[in-house]
Amino acid sequence: MERIDPRIFSTLFFAIFATVSGVGIVVPLLPVYAHDLGASGFYIALIFGGFSLSRTFFLPWFGRWSDRKGRKPFISLGLLGYILASVAFMMATHLETLITIRIFQGVASAMIMPVAQAYVGDITPSGKEGVAMGMFNMSVFLGLSVGPLLGGVIKDFFSLQVAFGFMGALALLAFCLAFFCLPPASRESIVVSGYGPIPWRALLSRPMMISLFFFRLAYAICIGIIWAFLPVYGDTRFSLSGSSIGVLVMLGVFISGIFHIPMGWAADRINRRFLVISGGIIVAGATLRLGFAQEYGDLFTANIFFGIGGGISMPALMALAVMTGNRSEAMGSVMALITVAHSLGMLLGSVCGGIIMDYSRLRHAFPVGAGFMLLGVIVFFVGSRQGSGGK
Repeated sequence: MERIDPRIFSTLFFAIFATVSGVGIVVPLLPVYAHDLGASGFYIALIFGGFSLSRTFFLPWFGRWSDRKGRKPFISLGLLGYILASVAFMMATHLETLITIRIFQGVASAMIMPVAQAYVGDITPSGKEGVAMGMFNMSVFLGLSVGPLLGGVIKDFFSLQVAFGFMGALALLAFCLAFFCLPPASRESIVVSGYGPIPWRALLSRPMMISLFFFRLAYAICIGIIWAFLPVYGDTRFSLSGSSIGVLVMLGVFISGIFHIPMGWAADRINRRFLVISGGIIVAGATLRLGFAQEYGDLFTANIFFGIGGGISMPALMALAVMTGNRSEAMGSVMALITVAHSLGMLLGSVCGGIIMDYSRLRHAFPVGAGFMLLGVIVFFVGSRQGSGGK
């Protein structure tokens, strides 16, 4: 029976963990760092937005190029970029420099995430897509959970520069593992087979690809609204402490991460469309519940169900993405588009929530997010009926 090469899988797993942890380390520290340099709210928005915009722009190109040139060169270059970004953060003394570094970091991130996911898809045997992607996505959730905690602890006990340096050390270790443990690009299956990716227009016209894109977009819109505005909502409406808000923000991530492995296993045995749709409905219901919460317990319960819904739907969704990548011989392009959907969703969610906060009541942002999620479920239900293969 075919099996995934454990050395390649563990190397890719750590590469994503180092990348996501690096972003997590930086995120809670940059606002304070920028404020100390005299940044206004607009400049802080530019510092964070620069990463998302550059990442979103370059994701499709790096994913597609990796389908032709191989995965290893892009993963290695992206990790090298993270090392350089950490050194630059340590030396930055101007706001414009911070914005430039974040733009550069976004480009480096675009080289790693979709390409590593595509690499896992390349080495995954048929019928094992769910468990492989469920296990691999644990690297993202571990990084999201550990990164902010590491950044805060290192800053408190040492300094801001040491925290940036630790981000670089993680990336350096991942770079060394990728350089020595991943086989040369010339030996990768996509390079050996010599296939050429299908044109963008043909890929984007496939109903399954459209379905996967819009579901991931809607899910990320909900995440963007929750991450950006649940802290403000909890503070202004319920007068929650900082620790209580922190628990709420991380709860959904933690619960979803726990569910990824068992639901990845289930996605190889149960109809994947059913798992995606049912998980999406749970996410929509949990997001809607946040807008009607009456006490902290309501917020706590809603976040638990949000995590459960994501944990049910995402492994199955990524398994379908692997199947689509294999069938179209464009794994890198497919994974890049899925990641673009996530980045755009996070951006749209935060912008949408901000507009609602300024012109209406903040709690209305959560029903709007739930509406987007239900729309994503409907688009997926209609579009995925063709070519899903049942699982």
